[in-house]
Amino acid sequence: MNSELSTVWDKIQAMANSFFTLLPNIVLALIVFTIFFFLARVIKRTVKNLTRHHRQARNLGLVLGRLAQGTTILAGLFIALSIVIPSLKAGDLVQLLGISGVAIGFAFRDILQNFLAGILILLTEPFQIDDQIVFKSFEGTVEQIQTRATMIRTYDGRRIVIPNSELFTNSVIVNTAFENRRLEYDIGIGYGDDIDTARQLILAAMRETAGVLPSPAADAIVVELAGSTVNIRARWWVNPPRRADVLDLQDQVLTNIKNKLTANGIDLPFPTQQILFHDQTEATDGDRAHQREGWAAGKGDVPQPRSISYALRHLADIHSQHIHTQHNGSEDGNRHSIQQAQSDQ
Repeated sequence: MNSELSTVWDKIQAMANSFFTLLPNIVLALIVFTIFFFLARVIKRTVKNLTRHHRQARNLGLVLGRLAQGTTILAGLFIALSIVIPSLKAGDLVQLLGISGVAIGFAFRDILQNFLAGILILLTEPFQIDDQIVFKSFEGTVEQIQTRATMIRTYDGRRIVIPNSELFTNSVIVNTAFENRRLEYDIGIGYGDDIDTARQLILAAMRETAGVLPSPAADAIVVELAGSTVNIRARWWVNPPRRADVLDLQDQVLTNIKNKLTANGIDLPFPTQQILFHDQTEATDGDRAHQREGWAAGKGDVPQPRSISYALRHLADIHSQHIHTQHNGSEDGNRHSIQQAQSDQ
């Protein structure tokens, strides 16, 4: 028993002696790694500051800053391990890093895919920070483009985090990619209104609205002969194309168009429906040459149209005749019963 305790105590003493022997190296390694860690942050901040005033190079500065930070921290880690374990060679570290990289690649495939997609997005710049984009059902302003995900702020004050791999492999609408943007809205006028007059009034209303660009010029084209309206599409250009400015200018343009059209007697009808009551008892039912409901009547005898009031009166007459027949039948039956009783007596 005493020998076993003695063996355990000797091992503890050996471990303690080894720790105290390595303690200076451990402290030195921590100091070196801390220096490299703060140096990496300084390098990242310096790269970002160099590209901060250039909008086109700002995303590239983010990429280079993060890569420089990661490389510096990795170099500090290698040096710190070499100080703690002097027998560890650089080749062993590279080999260990390669094996670990393969394992990590299989385990974190989605993370690495998003990372590579984020690097490509930052380098190719399909959109930039502060751009307003539309991705599937999401729309908002780009706040951050990180190496893993992109964050956008919606117009109602919410944050959406979208993985970079989805942004890179799917279609994205960038509303602020260019300086000017064209807006459009369909306006329905009555079939009895003059199209040219309505067109000129719509163009005048757009030209008189402050904020509508004179070049490219606004236009108004007929796009549809709808069920109850003739639809004219008003199109105008704005600058800048940001969401708040677009909505404000659209409000002014549509208000001016509505006021100008109504002031000049142009009708803005609402949808209407025409209901045709089809008489299934007519002999010409289904004959397109004579049927009047739905098709123009052809030559020859055409059934006269019947109004709803006529149909109601006709039904009332049939009902009254039926009641009268029943009443007369009951009176005749009563008289016959009385006569039969008198003859029996």
